[in-house]
Amino acid sequence: MSRKTLTAILFASVIVFLVLAAATLVPSSAPKISDLGYSTLCPFAPWSTLALLFFAGLGWAIRRYVNSQPV
Repeated sequence: MSRKTLTAILFASVIVFLVLAAATLVPSSAPKISDLGYSTLCPFAPWSTLALLFFAGLGWAIRRYVNSQPV
């Protein structure tokens, strides 16, 4: 796998993780209330949000590491 392909896949995964992290905080009509005090799309918010943000940051760090390696 080329470096360009790998960095593109990592960048796409970072975007997906960020979108999913934002989606966990969207209010919904779920019967279960999250730890934030309101009904969210994901009942595990904010913990799922923090986990997804962690994975996005990890993907970004790996992408930067791959880009910094000499050819």
